Amino acid sequence: MIRVMSVDDHRIVREGVTRLLAESPDIRVTAEATSGAGALAQLEKQRVDVVLLDVAMPGTSFVEALRDLRERFPKVKVIVLSGHAEEEYAVRALKAGASGYVTKEHSSEELIAAIRKAHAGGTYVSAALAERLAREVGGLSESPALDTLSDREHEVLRLLGKGRSVKEIGAELQLSPKTVSTYRTRLLEKLGLKTTADLIRYAVEHKM
Repeated sequence: MIRVMSVDDHRIVREGVTRLLAESPDIRVTAEATSGAGALAQLEKQRVDVVLLDVAMPGTSFVEALRDLRERFPKVKVIVLSGHAEEEYAVRALKAGASGYVTKEHSSEELIAAIRKAHAGGTYVSAALAERLAREVGGLSESPALDTLSDREHEVLRLLGKGRSVKEIGAELQLSPKTVSTYRTRLLEKLGLKTTADLIRYAVEHKM
């Protein structure tokens, strides 16, 4: 039996995942958490084989939560289950130690396949993501500058691309507006841009 923990701050999503996986004879959701910190606390108490980790949760970023999980519980496999398209987060998730990236638009069969593959020691990626990873390994990344961004800079850029203000980004990421402004300045420098409008355009052009 593959024991799964569902980590998502929306109860309806956790319940949906539990019902979906209950249809598989070899998989069961045996634990739940609403945050990365909650997941770590649960893992201290009970054994779990695979963690399904949501991207958008309160508190630390999912990449930080993922790295904490992999560092403290290296035998536990982590699959990122996200409402965001692969091009937004998948590569960062895999580089941080995820054993797969599944969007909530994928079929239930794909999620089940991802869990089984991760449990067996493999990494689950879609065909499109596999092609993108191959390009990066071959030095053919479509945006070398984008690859230099830190996880937090990447997150700020993504939210700027969605039209969020500095204040709104600060509230969502639990950062002060001043800190967000500092990240915006770093983004301008790293990407060789001049204005916030340029950053928004850049994020849109790169499908963030």
